[in-house]
Amino acid sequence: MILYEYPFNERIRTYLRLEHLFRRLGELVPREHPLDHHYALATIFEVMDVAARADLKSDVMKDLEKQKTVLNGYRGNPAIAESVLDDVIGKLDGYFAALNSQPGKAGQSLTDNEWLMSIRSRIGIPGGTCEFDLPGYYAWQQLDAGTRQADLARWARPLGTLAESIHMLLKLLRDSGTPQKVMAANGQFQQTLPQGRTFQLLRLRIDPSLRLVPEISGNRLMVSVRLLRQEGSDKLVASTGNSDFELTLCS
Repeated sequence: MILYEYPFNERIRTYLRLEHLFRRLGELVPREHPLDHHYALATIFEVMDVAARADLKSDVMKDLEKQKTVLNGYRGNPAIAESVLDDVIGKLDGYFAALNSQPGKAGQSLTDNEWLMSIRSRIGIPGGTCEFDLPGYYAWQQLDAGTRQADLARWARPLGTLAESIHMLLKLLRDSGTPQKVMAANGQFQQTLPQGRTFQLLRLRIDPSLRLVPEISGNRLMVSVRLLRQEGSDKLVASTGNSDFELTLCS
């Protein structure tokens, strides 16, 4: 099954973008080719760009506190293992304290590294990191893979708490939803959202053998899915068939 996710607000949209970047970074750093490490460094800079949003750290800390309050409400529930609950709440407390102890925005300490910032200023220019533009960076790329991996791990470390916090928040959010099987009649699906609940994330799983691409839109009142089929000309056209998929609304 192919999973698609659709955020209902800007905060969750930012979390998903950061999760995507952290996942990419985790894939690239263990590799050994200099080109992989070039894109790993570019990914660190992308994380810094996203994390530069003034209220991001505040939003994450508020969400950590909110989830802690929600989980504390489960104490005494015989269906909930207290040891597991204590472990999750302990992690939330740890992430909150670590973020709170970091001065400024996430990754701000990296801006004091003039060498890294010289690369960052040119990495967005097409071909801007050639050896004649940044000979010091080119020399670093010639070092052995282990040295480059250690450097990348050191540069990524200030972003580690943010990565772990967002991973935990998104996991708890995703676990809050209940999957349901739905049918798109003539390639269209609409569902009115129940009043009194604020959903933050939509998750859609669809069988890849159907070769359909969902176009998702939504707000606090309704969600809509239009299924598209890719034709031979690489153009997406509306599907007119009846197709089922799995839908999960997470709050």
